[in-house]
Amino acid sequence: MVQHARDPKAADALARLYDLDLTEDPGDIDLYLALASRTGGPILEIAAGSGRVALPLAHAGYEVTAVDIDPAMLARAGDAATEAGTDVRVRIDLVEADLIDLKLAGGARFHLAILALNSILLLETREMQQAALDTMARHLEPGGLAVVDVWLPSADELARYDGRIGLEYVREDPESGLLVTKSASAQHEPATGHVRLTAIYEEGEQGGAPRRWVREDRLRLLNADELRAMAEAAGLDVEVVAGDYDLSPVGPHDERAILVARRRGRPAPRP
Repeated sequence: MVQHARDPKAADALARLYDLDLTEDPGDIDLYLALASRTGGPILEIAAGSGRVALPLAHAGYEVTAVDIDPAMLARAGDAATEAGTDVRVRIDLVEADLIDLKLAGGARFHLAILALNSILLLETREMQQAALDTMARHLEPGGLAVVDVWLPSADELARYDGRIGLEYVREDPESGLLVTKSASAQHEPATGHVRLTAIYEEGEQGGAPRRWVREDRLRLLNADELRAMAEAAGLDVEVVAGDYDLSPVGPHDERAILVARRRGRPAPRP
């Protein structure tokens, strides 16, 4: 995965604003906790960001290795883990690395590997997305589980992605106390299966001059069949491709595909 260089001030701001984006809980944490109770630890999360998933898992008692390429995101994860207390902080190992061809020290193996909330779509080619599944499979113990969560935009949504800018929200940032306005533009590229996203954040005091931060991403869309095929090519046996966090099988009109797949081989007995 290519991480474009950002000014440290901008990187810190965008990491903070990413957390503000997720003020409304996507609802996936209970799924990861349920899968962790099934597999036990240790747990690997790639593209872990600011710790939204890793921290609840560590708080529940699991050892978590959280990998991300963005040092500003990892810094926020570390701060949040420290604020949560020593018992949480000691269970999280933060690793700054590219998830493509990831090789952890000592050849670490895990019982559960997580790629959450559309992160795989940030990998701009099918080969890079396949490499992410390969990385997960390579780091799993035999019998370990991989889970990947992918957004499935509908045809109606894609038809509206014509580059127009629209208001997404106005929120107060609890950290700064400033008012944040987020506008966004999406441009669908049907020939390549990509969506180009531009997010524009303006923050400031009411009536004051705003500061502006811009984030640009190019998503490579996946469908449920592609996700299944990638898992199988990585040496994983697919248990389910679900359409929601309750793991109901995916249907033609679902907006998400959640893959749960098991690494081939006989699992070692749990202590």
